[in-house]
Amino acid sequence: MAHYDLHTNDLKAIAPKLRAGDTVTLTGTLYTARDAAHKRIVAAMEQGEPLPFPLDGAAIYYAGPTPAKPGQVIGSVGPTTSGRMDPYSPALLDAGLTCMIGKGVRSPAVADAMARNGGVYMVAIGGAGAVKAASIQDLEVIAYDDLGCESVKRLTVEGFTAIVSMDCTGGNLYEEGIAQYRAV
Repeated sequence: MAHYDLHTNDLKAIAPKLRAGDTVTLTGTLYTARDAAHKRIVAAMEQGEPLPFPLDGAAIYYAGPTPAKPGQVIGSVGPTTSGRMDPYSPALLDAGLTCMIGKGVRSPAVADAMARNGGVYMVAIGGAGAVKAASIQDLEVIAYDDLGCESVKRLTVEGFTAIVSMDCTGGNLYEEGIAQYRAV
């Protein structure tokens, strides 16, 4: 296992080299989107409409931040359960999405799409939303404002930490952890 300090602009080139268990500190741009936004993005793709952000090489953080208190950029911004995005993630990965960040297990269809496209799934620690907020330098709502906290946001991050949970070669910390537990 290795540690990487990465700019999000480099994720497309580096993601195929990352392995389950690697730790990553990200600087650059992350987009927030949850299931309602994913549904709209995939519908826009299917209808040939413009997307809220370019998918090629992008990183999506599955989060719905709370409102910022005075003097803050963002409120608590902990990860959302990633499985809720599984119906939409293969299409986004096939369209160029490189990195997904959330919490929890992913479906075999997502793992297959990651393998096809050199994508990576990282986890952020649940319950640490206030800590994650400290790494957010700027926030801009860029689409679906009517979704409130679930709108698509462009985050500028510095020092955003995550753990590679699934890689494009089939490495999967969730499966490895279960296997280790059963072996005991």
